[in-house]
Amino acid sequence: MDLWESGERHISWAARSMPVLTALGERFAAERPLDGLRVAACLHVTAETAVLMGALKAGGAEIALAASNPLSTQDDVAETLRGYGIAVHARAGVDRATYYRHINQALDVRPDLVLDDGCDLVNILHTERTDLLDGVSGGCEETTTGIIRLRQMAAERALRFPMVAVNDTRTKRMFDNRYGTGQSTFDGIMRATNTMLAGRTVVVAGFGYCGRGVAERAKGLGARVIVTEIDAVKALDATLHGYEVRPMAEAAPAGDVFITVTGNRDVITTSHVAAMKDGAILANAGHFDVEIDVRALEELASEVHRGIRPNTDEYVMPDGRRLLLLAEGRVVNLTAAEGHPAAVMDMSFSAQALAVAWLARERAGLEPGVYDVPAEIDHEVARLKLAAAGIGIDALTGDQEAYLHSWRSGS
Repeated sequence: MDLWESGERHISWAARSMPVLTALGERFAAERPLDGLRVAACLHVTAETAVLMGALKAGGAEIALAASNPLSTQDDVAETLRGYGIAVHARAGVDRATYYRHINQALDVRPDLVLDDGCDLVNILHTERTDLLDGVSGGCEETTTGIIRLRQMAAERALRFPMVAVNDTRTKRMFDNRYGTGQSTFDGIMRATNTMLAGRTVVVAGFGYCGRGVAERAKGLGARVIVTEIDAVKALDATLHGYEVRPMAEAAPAGDVFITVTGNRDVITTSHVAAMKDGAILANAGHFDVEIDVRALEELASEVHRGIRPNTDEYVMPDGRRLLLLAEGRVVNLTAAEGHPAAVMDMSFSAQALAVAWLARERAGLEPGVYDVPAEIDHEVARLKLAAAGIGIDALTGDQEAYLHSWRSGS
């Protein structure tokens, strides 16, 4: 009961900062767009996710939820969701086998629709649970890593049902990826290490929307920022933002804090670790724990001191250098902190909820593939968020509309 009450308080606190999703939940309760549909979800089990689950349940969905990361589940939230009548298969700190067992248990609901964050659930459907594929008529993907996987599946004609790329909406990329990841990454790093960023050198691997947000927050905290990139256009963008751009091999001996935000593997490897200074902090803000080569770090270390601080392990090198790995190399903002602020997730999950309702309505006419969220959904989320904040904007006049739609008007 104590756990349930803690979760209830946690969810209620998040809902205060999620007025758009709360309003959508009320709309869904009246319109019931998901009546009779079974939904299997693989998402971070947080208070913000609970508000989304509540909106979908209000819309008529039967929901089974698994975690999209072994360490990100908030156990009190999971217990409260069970009390709401949602089947939750998640627990903080599980091993890899249990993590995948939980996803399979969520799939046992035999879903009509799926929600994924990282594409693990969709991957299992296409490799291990193919007997369920004919019953799945569509789904949504929440994060960059998952979209990369889905687009590759679609290119190889392996994807068996339509998936909506919720991650690629403007409201998601501009606000969740940039401001949410930027703030919550440093929330996790500072909770885990209590380190001071001002005057330190922070190396940010990757300058996409998430990496840009991390770099901006590091600069705002007074850090010197070095960016590493493989994309020439993004590297040029980072340079014109005033950041120093170097290859990781050159950044490794200069950095005090390393943050990977690429969605790829082996971003920090043995050779980089060998060049790092004593006390260097290694954190990953990407979805999976493959960006930092943790296995190589363990093989190089002569001693490993687990849990010298919460979510901090110390690896002692043979030459006496000490390297600090945060959150086992998993996504630091959700493992060492609480993830994105609820106000940011209000937009991301509102787009998710509206995309699910759209998919439920349009799924019969959609072929397998990756679909963008309809632009009107993105605009509706932004409009509702502004209205909730009491912010007004201008509207085009008739003359302005005519001018924008005419090629005959000159200067």
